[in-house]
Amino acid sequence: MLESMSEKYTITKFEHGSFQDVEDVIVNEFPLTIYVNDMEFATMVCTPTDFEEMVVGFLASEGVIRFYSDIHSISIDESRGYAYVMLKANTTTSQEYYSKRFIGSCCGKSRQFYFKNDATTAKTSTSTTTITASQCIKLMNEMQNSSHVFQETGGVHNAALCTPDELIAVRTDIGRHNALDKLYGYSILHRVPVRDKIIVFSGRISSEVLLKAAKIGVGIVLSKSAPTDLAIKLAKDLNITAVGFIRGKSFNVYSCPERIVD
Repeated sequence: MLESMSEKYTITKFEHGSFQDVEDVIVNEFPLTIYVNDMEFATMVCTPTDFEEMVVGFLASEGVIRFYSDIHSISIDESRGYAYVMLKANTTTSQEYYSKRFIGSCCGKSRQFYFKNDATTAKTSTSTTTITASQCIKLMNEMQNSSHVFQETGGVHNAALCTPDELIAVRTDIGRHNALDKLYGYSILHRVPVRDKIIVFSGRISSEVLLKAAKIGVGIVLSKSAPTDLAIKLAKDLNITAVGFIRGKSFNVYSCPERIVD
């Protein structure tokens, strides 16, 4: 059973003009290959924790499933690095559908998607949740302080599913997309309503990250880092409040600022 997210190594460190051997903590990296209906679907390089959540969240994000009940069976072979998923219904696993680039418009907007499945799985938010500035800063601090792996290694991304008042679940991974997939899987497995929830994230808000949040169904994304221009455009189109550079006692609101209240 794989449980550790990090390992200790003896390394050579240069400091104050000299070399010395010291012990350092290094984050683990693990490849997991997912089979859907006996066909190889994807290989994810991840931190070896919360495998079932990650697989379920990834498949939901890709549009392969909508609910956990769509899955007939799921098994994880951690020793070999495989996940086997059998679906109740025949679902296409054609890589053309999941990897072909697609740019389209919707309702007269210039919404852009990189892949065909994004156009069908990304949701326009109808969230009425609001959050104060002090709550934004508090949630970011609580998420960062909760991640002992990041504090030890500096080599992982953190993501949290929250209410305005508290963290519900925090997930960690070397891949920022994986951390979000784990949260998505958590919400599906535990039947957590997400429309009124918030995602707090340690990494950059790229277009892919913004689309992940839209697929999960939240209306507010809080990040310690910067957004990209396409992420901002998508956030405006999808009615998602994107907040970046939450550091110290300041932050920037890039879209839908009405959800940030005094």
